[in-house]
Amino acid sequence: MRFPVRASRTHSVSIKNGHLNSSAISTTPLVTPKRATGAYALIDSLKRHGVEHIFGYPGGAILPIYDELYRAEAAGGIQHILVRHEQGAAHAADGYARATGKVGVCFGTSGPGATNLVTGIATAHMDSIPMVIITGQVSRAAIGTDGFQETDIYGITLPIVKHSYVVRDPADMARIVAEAFYIASTGRPGPVLVDVPKDVGLEEFDYVPVEPGTVRLTGYRPTVKGNPRQIVQAVQLIRESQRPLLYVGGGAIASGAHAEIRQLAEMFQIPVTTTLMGKGIFDEHNSLAVGMLGMHGTAYANFAVSECDLLIAVGARFDDRVTGKLDEFASRAKVIHIDIDPAEVGKNRAPEVPIVGDVRTVLVELLRRCQETGGCQNPNQTQAWLKRIESWKEDYPLIVPRHADRLSPQEVIVELSQQAPNAYYTTDVGQHQMWSAQFLKNGPRRWISSAGLGTMGFGMPAAMGAKVALPDEEVICISGDASFQMNLQELGTLAQFGINVKTVIINNGWQGMVRQWQQAFYGERYSSSNMEPSMPDFELLAKAYGIKGMVVSTREELATAIAQMLAHDGPVLMDVHVNREENCYPMVPPGKSNAQMVGLPKQPKAEKAVEVVHCSNCGAQNLSRNNFCPECGTKI
Repeated sequence: MRFPVRASRTHSVSIKNGHLNSSAISTTPLVTPKRATGAYALIDSLKRHGVEHIFGYPGGAILPIYDELYRAEAAGGIQHILVRHEQGAAHAADGYARATGKVGVCFGTSGPGATNLVTGIATAHMDSIPMVIITGQVSRAAIGTDGFQETDIYGITLPIVKHSYVVRDPADMARIVAEAFYIASTGRPGPVLVDVPKDVGLEEFDYVPVEPGTVRLTGYRPTVKGNPRQIVQAVQLIRESQRPLLYVGGGAIASGAHAEIRQLAEMFQIPVTTTLMGKGIFDEHNSLAVGMLGMHGTAYANFAVSECDLLIAVGARFDDRVTGKLDEFASRAKVIHIDIDPAEVGKNRAPEVPIVGDVRTVLVELLRRCQETGGCQNPNQTQAWLKRIESWKEDYPLIVPRHADRLSPQEVIVELSQQAPNAYYTTDVGQHQMWSAQFLKNGPRRWISSAGLGTMGFGMPAAMGAKVALPDEEVICISGDASFQMNLQELGTLAQFGINVKTVIINNGWQGMVRQWQQAFYGERYSSSNMEPSMPDFELLAKAYGIKGMVVSTREELATAIAQMLAHDGPVLMDVHVNREENCYPMVPPGKSNAQMVGLPKQPKAEKAVEVVHCSNCGAQNLSRNNFCPECGTKI
């Protein structure tokens, strides 16, 4: 089935949580009211805001809305995708939003329907994804009486949304929808909840539409432009720096700042590292790219952030999985921090130059000032620094193991990347997610992964949302055998709607990252992490849903099987059996600095003229130039 969609992109500007108490000022021109129900006002308002696809699951309290949706679908222009679990609806709306920059929309009924959305709402909140969530609620008179399927979803979700509404009067519906879309997509993006009591959906009133962009919220004025004085200071620091590093997060993706990041990096020859959320903002084939940093980042990215003298943080929040031991993170560097959310600037690391504003807008102004004052005034400014980073790339590359009788997970991901280099990739959470982040080289918005919350079961429904939004693009979900079983019921949604998502299970029979931590930090006590007992036959499971299933066990089968999967016209579930004991390296152990990684590739044997020292902790040989032992992470 085809899912036509208009391309668009949201440039965000910012606010953190915080609930607005001020009223909206509508600039909607006068129109003749139409007698309509609250449900009609909701669906009509969604259509006016460009909504073409809704992911959801019906139930008693939301039936008035679904009844109106039935008429709207029959008239054309909007489509409901029936998921098999409300969590799948939230993740699909999330994937839709990440892939397009548009606001994703999902529906759920009251009580358990609404609470099933909570994990997906929290996922979107942690990663700043624009979504509008519509929940049904018991009738107004029954609120607070513990009625059948009543939960206070407004109260439950307060910490995990950007804003919330309970619609008490159908006459407020159009304004609330317009506000919800405006809040979700401006400033720091995020999810907005709209809870609709059943009788509000049924009640008739004189409906006056509120058009997109016509609401103004007093007290809500996201800062878009950066402070000119601070931008001048940032330019000066960049020009003085000998070892600068661009550290780029998801805020740059949300802002659409891909071209500006590249221009800044190339103008001053600054290496670029990204967070898990920032993947795709900068071409990783570019020689200035050093890949992802942090707990499972590349060695050269982590060494670079440990030794840089200027860290330019762009749309990133200094997350603990990035920084490692915070007081040793970029400890030699001055910091420029550009972010839309003033609450993030200085939260974990005090910058020398804080700049609050929309990332793209700030970078455009910064680049303009650079060009007006002579651009890069010293072409050789970072030459020595780039040579040092190149030597780290040569000494500590990412390794693709090749076992004699077993496939490695890394081989599977590399083969996928070679055969489908331009695909949109979603992942679940765990080892396969980190290997994918290490080896895939994604384009803008083509990396979709739950970063802040780390939600297992995210990958396939998110891929479903991305494919519905972009039917002509290749969409591939890389999952793990444990993660996949969290939301495997969405195979039914793929089958019903013919959503052509390819899902590849990296099957090692474990909760892989849990097993790795139990091996490393819990004395190899593998408590409840072995998934092999009662593992389903994924090929037969796919066939039970009417979907093509495949199994791959050997290296000789891999390339041909992936080619067949990609060529198949329809959803595919491929089960790839890989080495059960493979660990994800490099790794920064908890409580260590980024430079104290374990699992680094061994250094080549030193020539006689090069001094060799022994690690005081494990005794391994190290070149004298090493700062930390690659075997155990101890400082030399």
